[in-house]
Amino acid sequence: GTVANVPPQGGRKHPEQQYIQIDTTNILFICGGTFVGLGDTISRRLGKKTIGFGSNPEDKERNLGSLLNQVTSDDLFEFGMIPEFIGRLPVLAPLDPLDEEALVRILTEPRNALVRQYQKLFEMEGAELEFDSSALQAIAQKAKERDTGARGLRSIIEEIMLDMQFELPELETKGKFVITDKMIRGETKLFDSNNNQDKKSA
Repeated sequence: GTVANVPPQGGRKHPEQQYIQIDTTNILFICGGTFVGLGDTISRRLGKKTIGFGSNPEDKERNLGSLLNQVTSDDLFEFGMIPEFIGRLPVLAPLDPLDEEALVRILTEPRNALVRQYQKLFEMEGAELEFDSSALQAIAQKAKERDTGARGLRSIIEEIMLDMQFELPELETKGKFVITDKMIRGETKLFDSNNNQDKKSA
């Protein structure tokens, strides 16, 4: 570790600027990313042939995961990273790709999960929002198809919920609204029919 001088507001350093001293001795630095193309670099070193575009997506995912588990510092150098940077990353830890089950858990389990955020927005308008299990699965499937991982979940939900957020305050009758897989696929809209609104009292 070392004691680094850091500008309080960030940005570039200049001689007259005040600095904050940060001791990095007990700070763990983690660098993460998707590293698109790294699997090809590893396969060339191993002399293996990667699975083609026509193969089953699940097979390609398993193949890539197997390759990434064999990554070395030499692969990162061949990938384009400079040795000085690689030397500061003593531990390499490949992660398995997120499956649909993991994406559904990300949607629902964290304290600030996307589903909970939208439920809170509806609650502020005097309504109740529910995503049924088929809807959550459909959202996860879309994220897998787009290959956007967890980051793509927000954009998928926003596509569905944007019109609803504008229409909800204008509704005279509010109650419980249930999001289904048909709505995720664009086959129906939440406010298209009375069947989409649960008339039972909360």
